[in-house]
Amino acid sequence: MRRALVWLAAVLVAAPLLVSPGVAQAATTTPSLVIASDFPDPDVVKFGSTYYAYSTNNGHGNVPVATATSLTGAWTRRPDAMPTLGAWANGGLTWAPDVSQRADGRYLLYYTARSRATGRQCLGAALATSPLGPFTSVGTQPLVCNAGEGGDIDAASFTDSTGLRYLLYKDDGNAIGQPTSLWLQQVAADGVTLQGARVELLRSGRAEEGGIIEAPVLTKVGAQYVLFYSLGGYGGDGYQTSYATSASLTGPYTKAYRSLMTTASLDSAVRGPGGADVVREAGGDHIVFHGWINNYSARGMYVAALGWAGGNPVVRGSRVRYEAERGTLNRCAARTAANTSQGQVVAYIDHADSWVEVTVFAPRAGGYRAHVAYAAGYGDAQHTLTVNGANPKVVTYPNTGWDVWRQVGVDVTLNAGFNTLRFTHLSRWAELDFVEVA
Repeated sequence: MRRALVWLAAVLVAAPLLVSPGVAQAATTTPSLVIASDFPDPDVVKFGSTYYAYSTNNGHGNVPVATATSLTGAWTRRPDAMPTLGAWANGGLTWAPDVSQRADGRYLLYYTARSRATGRQCLGAALATSPLGPFTSVGTQPLVCNAGEGGDIDAASFTDSTGLRYLLYKDDGNAIGQPTSLWLQQVAADGVTLQGARVELLRSGRAEEGGIIEAPVLTKVGAQYVLFYSLGGYGGDGYQTSYATSASLTGPYTKAYRSLMTTASLDSAVRGPGGADVVREAGGDHIVFHGWINNYSARGMYVAALGWAGGNPVVRGSRVRYEAERGTLNRCAARTAANTSQGQVVAYIDHADSWVEVTVFAPRAGGYRAHVAYAAGYGDAQHTLTVNGANPKVVTYPNTGWDVWRQVGVDVTLNAGFNTLRFTHLSRWAELDFVEVA
């Protein structure tokens, strides 16, 4: 008779609490909608004690800007940060701004606008003495404008631990039916003098990307570089945020197996999550991004807690999958199974000392939901679940029939960082495919 398991480590103590599917014991925290009006492709940076957010214009001036004293707001919209574009640019299509501060104290704005000469989106630069602007264009020509690759968009700044400055951006290949790439270009301390040749960091190619990767944002966690990017068409639920990692600034970068945030991974709490930026600070890191609101008529700005599991990003509220067969198994075993995640499940969880342990990661301490994928073939089955060896509760798996895979949700309280979930046989038989934690 077949059974299943999930990975987690602990010791059963006290009498288990009976938990039925869907009964909450601790609430999952979903991303917060902090600007509930159109504010796409947000760039957020803290100068002094104030947070500044900049967005794609989408008909609202050239460079919309808002301020707040905390990431969760309240946010106050301010006047257009760049009332006059560079002489090379037409108005109306000013996208994805990025603001940073130079060593000389002035504020540098990268922006995307439509080139009068080429009819393509290109990158420009501007300077101001205040993060609110007004920003004044640097020069009379775009900073980067390769019409032959469809133009260039989505500029972002990055300063390495060595103090060197870099410009990241996307070539707009999809505008001319070509694959898209993300590029790294070293710049001088002024942020506008290009130095050396650019380096291709990543290229589109996966089916889910639809030929589009964009909105690069780079950060370094320990010894690892993490490159965030959006993929797919921005116009609906299919838009999503992923990442790639490298031990070297210039790559090669390896794409994550699964996207970091999708409409599905967020259980539709946010639709089409993309255009992300990362805010790193001592009190805890966050990811800021947009999602569709108001019946897909606008993209609001969301904020979620961000943590690092061995250098890889984890967003609170977005499901992360942990394969049961990769956990620690005691008196049970993995088997091959069709129509399952990565083709294997944990079975033969038949005995009182049969258990599976799965190590999961929480960006912050608090309530989370564990979604357990299972099949049960001879009536309802039960496991005892412990978290870090304590707080036992009974998880019930309604009968599905063998090889018919369903999910049951269990609310758990986790510590910040790594936690161990253990599923121990209690009654009848269930097989486990994976656990997703959000």
